[in-house]
Amino acid sequence: MNETSEHRLPSELTSAPRAARGWRDLPLPETSRLWLLAVGLLAVFVARTLLAVAEVGVPYTFQLFDALTALGAIVVLSGGNRLLRRGDVAVALLLGLQIGAGMLVATLYSPYPLFGVVRGATGQALARGVLTALAVLGGLVIMRQGGPVTLHLAHGAWRQAGVGILVGLAVGLPLAALNVLTLRLTSGQPIAWQPADAALLDALQPAVVEEVVYRFALWGLLWRLLRSSRPDRTAWPAGILATLVHNFAHFGDLFRQAPLTALGMGAGLALIWGVPALILARRRGLEAAIAFHWVQDVARFGAGF
Repeated sequence: MNETSEHRLPSELTSAPRAARGWRDLPLPETSRLWLLAVGLLAVFVARTLLAVAEVGVPYTFQLFDALTALGAIVVLSGGNRLLRRGDVAVALLLGLQIGAGMLVATLYSPYPLFGVVRGATGQALARGVLTALAVLGGLVIMRQGGPVTLHLAHGAWRQAGVGILVGLAVGLPLAALNVLTLRLTSGQPIAWQPADAALLDALQPAVVEEVVYRFALWGLLWRLLRSSRPDRTAWPAGILATLVHNFAHFGDLFRQAPLTALGMGAGLALIWGVPALILARRRGLEAAIAFHWVQDVARFGAGF
């Protein structure tokens, strides 16, 4: 992750050379847990789709996994809050406040009504701010336990955070152009340029919230459930599961209407945009993944999609 030893966690110093080993190296108990987790996550998608087909009022897929991740973060905090350092709470609160304040003034970004109830900007700002802060705190506890993703800002590692952001932007720019072109072709709508300042600000909403929830907290939670004597071996399998959840959650309604199309689009999204964010988060830190995600949505919002 290109970080100096004073900013690396003990487990990273001892296990980094073997971190690239994947699911084939897992002992039998870890392999069994991996399959159980995969089946459990799949069951959430299937159950939600069946309920939606039956026209039973169910939350959006994203909201289900947001809620599950928040609950997981609360459980982690209840048992590991002593691992948090003085600046960790400040980082979590600042990110939560930034998301809440940004939601109050957002003009290009409008999230789905929260559980079909919360629709106004104030309620969404509060809910998204609290979700972000909880996910950051839960992810930081897991990070302090040697988790798979580092938030450099929590270490005060400004140089590593800055390098990660620059790398994320560099990797993300070509794919952002591809994103706009794909949306243009699939939607059949022309590009309608929007104010640049609104696109730059509003893109922080999905970039920060989704990366914190799925690439930091959920990935860490899945890693905790899989880890054993060699936690480095479970980092990538857990990350792949978190990436698949994040990508397929975009197509909750499409699964109800055209499941095969949703599978194909979700797989493509995971390959082209999910894998780079996964690698960036693991190798360069969460800041790199956020920057990568942010530039995708700056381009998308700026082009009117």
